[in-house]
Amino acid sequence: MSKFFITCAIDYANGDPHLGHALEKIGADAIARAHRQLGDDVWFLIGMDEHGQKVAQTAEAAGVAPQQFVDGVAERFTTMWSALGISHDQFMRTSHIAHHTAVTELLETIFTNTPDAFYERSYTGQYCVGCESFKQAADLHDGRCALHPTRTLEEVTERNWFFRLSAYTERLKAHFTAHPDFLQPEHRRNEILSLLDQGLDDISASRARIAWGVPFPRPISTGETQTTYVWFDALPNYWTAQFFPGSRAPWPASVHVVGKDITRFHTVIWPAMLLAAGLPLPAQVWAHGFITLGGERFSKSAGVKLELSEAIARFGPDAFRYYLLRDIPFDGDGAFSWERFEAVYTAELANGLGNLASRTTAMVEKYCDGVVPAGSRTAEDTADLADYAEARAALDGSRGYPLHEALAAIVRTIGRANQAIQDAKPWVLAKDPANRPELESVLASLVRQLARQAVYLAPFMPGKAEALWTALGGLGTAAGTSFAAADALDCTGWRVTKGEGLFPRPEPPATDH
Repeated sequence: MSKFFITCAIDYANGDPHLGHALEKIGADAIARAHRQLGDDVWFLIGMDEHGQKVAQTAEAAGVAPQQFVDGVAERFTTMWSALGISHDQFMRTSHIAHHTAVTELLETIFTNTPDAFYERSYTGQYCVGCESFKQAADLHDGRCALHPTRTLEEVTERNWFFRLSAYTERLKAHFTAHPDFLQPEHRRNEILSLLDQGLDDISASRARIAWGVPFPRPISTGETQTTYVWFDALPNYWTAQFFPGSRAPWPASVHVVGKDITRFHTVIWPAMLLAAGLPLPAQVWAHGFITLGGERFSKSAGVKLELSEAIARFGPDAFRYYLLRDIPFDGDGAFSWERFEAVYTAELANGLGNLASRTTAMVEKYCDGVVPAGSRTAEDTADLADYAEARAALDGSRGYPLHEALAAIVRTIGRANQAIQDAKPWVLAKDPANRPELESVLASLVRQLARQAVYLAPFMPGKAEALWTALGGLGTAAGTSFAAADALDCTGWRVTKGEGLFPRPEPPATDH
């Protein structure tokens, strides 16, 4: 059993979870669940980035202490992830003492292992509180941060500890060459290689006058004690997680799942820190794209948002998970649309999978007293194998994680099964006892197809997959059935139960969209 350590970017604790957060967590959750079904020993880490100037300012505006503020935010995030069925093994928080201790240890390790990695320097630059980073002219659009256009940049002059990032340009290039899959998808890799070709600038490792954070372990030459710069606090969370009570997080990580806007931090700054500390690098970084609403990226600060609770209330958490990963490419950008959501729900879930399950269980009950008959493999079983091989390849990391392609392959098997019903017409076969062997073969094949669909849909719709598996009379659970076992399923003797429809009519919208 291979260890598989998957992480998401920890979410910044200055507001409520939004659709961009949900896309990343749902996608990573599908990957984690799939790897469990592939037989891996999975540890799935998510959490909160709770320090920094922006959090301190937001807490002050709310009239509460920073710790009290982030406690409330963390509770709202964990409540949402529970509602969406996120199966994380660990929820880490950077305000925890275990993280503080481990960050200090990491920084001291860098001081010891690479004595010239940190040095003092005075610096004046344009600082974006939204990004918690200094901006170069090339990063700006009309004098503002491209990612936070509603925020005014602050001109900051400080004497800080700096990290000699420029010294790692060639070593990082060599790592990208030696590990071509280190950053995926391919177009993201090309962006970072272009950045490395331009050369790297040294970056601030500490900040003055920011009390809310991890104290930098060494004062500057004036004796002033500073706070660890947010990226030297937040990025190490993947490594510090192993030191939390009860954690089994191994290092290095198998894959960091992050948004494309923070790819540079995860494939340049974070690896350079690890190299300086003499620690192994993560195996891979997967950078997903943005999700937009009305052509604009979801952003609390810009007021572009959608209430996750409404999507869950109207369609249910599993359908919401399905729609996001079916319609939003996990290797690129995509747009959220209520109209498209309802269309996908109706066509693929209610009329597709739901109708297939309802018709099949009804016919097995009517013609076989609810007991699945024996039946040899059919042409549909054989055709399905190619689609499931494609689904596995989109889930196992062998060609990255284009999750939408996995769902497209599964949808083809659902269409094939529904077509098989229309072609075979079991209700006609049932009229003539001479057709009994053919009738039983058709029904056995349909149950096998549904059982496989339940197993392969378990990473995407865990609740509905189990409901389908139970309706079919499956042994154990869908999530507990490996993909390999699903391909060879024999459902003979299972007892089906025809219950309520898997996908009822969605609730009407709370407001006009």
